[in-house]
Amino acid sequence: MKFIESVFQKLRRHPKRIVFPDGTEPRVLRAAARFVRLQLGAPIVLGDRREIERAALEHKVDLDHVGIIDPEHATDLPLMLERLEKLSRYRNLGASGIREILVRPGYFAAMMLQYGQVDGLVTGAGGAKSSTLRPLIQLVKPLPGVTSISSCMMLDLSNKRYGERGVMFFADCAVIPQPTVEQLASIAVQTGVICRQMTGNKPRIAMLSFSTKGSSSLESPARVAAAAALANQRVKDLGIEMEIDGEMQADTALLPDLAGVKAPNSLVAGRANVLVFPDLNSGNIGVKLVQYLAGAESYGQLLLGLAKPCADLPRGATEDDILGVAAILGLQAIEYRKLYPLEEHV
Repeated sequence: MKFIESVFQKLRRHPKRIVFPDGTEPRVLRAAARFVRLQLGAPIVLGDRREIERAALEHKVDLDHVGIIDPEHATDLPLMLERLEKLSRYRNLGASGIREILVRPGYFAAMMLQYGQVDGLVTGAGGAKSSTLRPLIQLVKPLPGVTSISSCMMLDLSNKRYGERGVMFFADCAVIPQPTVEQLASIAVQTGVICRQMTGNKPRIAMLSFSTKGSSSLESPARVAAAAALANQRVKDLGIEMEIDGEMQADTALLPDLAGVKAPNSLVAGRANVLVFPDLNSGNIGVKLVQYLAGAESYGQLLLGLAKPCADLPRGATEDDILGVAAILGLQAIEYRKLYPLEEHV
């Protein structure tokens, strides 16, 4: 069984509501229709109703039981406007300026998520990264103690020798160009939490570099080693069960025989199921090489650091990618409050 099919099975027992701001995108419409047919929950697409229905007709998509909301004419738009007016960022824009922002599908979807009208949000299939991330960063509350948003990818590899029977997590591959020690540590811990939730196994997190355990004295490996130490301290303080080690090279993280030579005392080396890359260049290049050259199925980007499950898709995401990410967010939502206990948002 493919890993994503196990996600579908679990989600059928606890269906969730997922909102898609890119409501006129044919791939999104097909994925939303399949979400219904697979009994995973209630998908909601946003946009001009006539344009959505026209796109569905043109691409032969059955929208039965797919919710359609046009933010311009939504019944709860006045309530949303009232809530947005209370935020200092928007207070000086005036009623017309705030309305102009809120009727944009990305902003309306973020408000739906923040105030509990949906359980997860999948965006990015039809827009530039800056425009899709901005509403989430501005309107969805961050997790306590988190100062920056990052991301991770879940991959299902054809070679089941690696990770958890082929399932691995790569981070950060989409958001932070040059993460600080603090940011790398946060990325490691938050990706580990998602790994534990998705697989049920202990996260074994390798903080990657071109060096293993001090084989280079340059600044970059030292930064990664410092991030691993900080991440381990945070895990200890939080009482979360996961193993984090670094700095180490990718082959050391994945190959048991080599790990026995290069990092014989490591609990992660040779057994990693999470790879944390030192910067965005290496992360983005690495995930795409594995995705296309090794034929891995990839799902993401799952956003880290927000108090609600969100994903920002690559613009080239397929219908299968969109469906899989929506299901993963639904599964995240099942235990999100248990993982991240927060006070009710007002």
